[in-house]
Amino acid sequence: MSHLYLIPPLFLGIAFIFSMLGMGGSQLYIPILYWMGMDFKTEAIPLGMLLNVVNSSSAAVTYARHKLVNWRVALPFGAAMIALAPVGAWLNVELPVEPLLVFFAIFTAAAALLMLSGWKPKRGELSPRGRVILGLSAGSILGLIAGLIGRGGGSFVVPLLYITGLDPQAAAATSAVVVTGSGLSSFISHLATAASPDWGVWGLSVLSVLVGSQLGSRFMSTRLDPKRLRTMFGIVLLVVAALILKDVL
Repeated sequence: MSHLYLIPPLFLGIAFIFSMLGMGGSQLYIPILYWMGMDFKTEAIPLGMLLNVVNSSSAAVTYARHKLVNWRVALPFGAAMIALAPVGAWLNVELPVEPLLVFFAIFTAAAALLMLSGWKPKRGELSPRGRVILGLSAGSILGLIAGLIGRGGGSFVVPLLYITGLDPQAAAATSAVVVTGSGLSSFISHLATAASPDWGVWGLSVLSVLVGSQLGSRFMSTRLDPKRLRTMFGIVLLVVAALILKDVL
């Protein structure tokens, strides 16, 4: 693994950007680790999911301090994703995932185009019943998919929260909490079933992501305006959609 010296600056940069968007970054960590020579199932996916958790949890702490997290949406959403992610991880060796990847690539690209177009969803607080329904239904489905395809689900959670009425900052901050729970559940499942850790590489990667996530989340909380954040959402989601399709084609 002669390219491992690239991990600190590369993963720090990824964590900086994805922490601002409420995403863990496993969409990029996993393929990069694979391209560096790691085995996809036993090394790249488990480490990618660990970095996903480190990034999102670190960012979530910063957003919670700045009171950007909508806890009434985050808690039922996160609980449902935590419960279903292990099921998806188990199905990872039982079901073909290509049709799901194509569907979510299209969904992600559509959400990106909506954000780049400047479209604004109708604002309004969900009722208590609506929050429970949204959290349990969407959280269960996305938790299953996140475990199935080895991703934290942030690229799906963020646009969904935005479409349901949260502003870009609240959507990113709330997603960071949700993705932390689902990513942790999925990581533990993969660690228990198919992981072969190289602790030196894992430690270096975690440190890089931790620094990047703290820098990115603090920048978003204090300096980044919603319009620029929405544009970043759109661009990054288009890249994520392209990477998902690349996995299939």
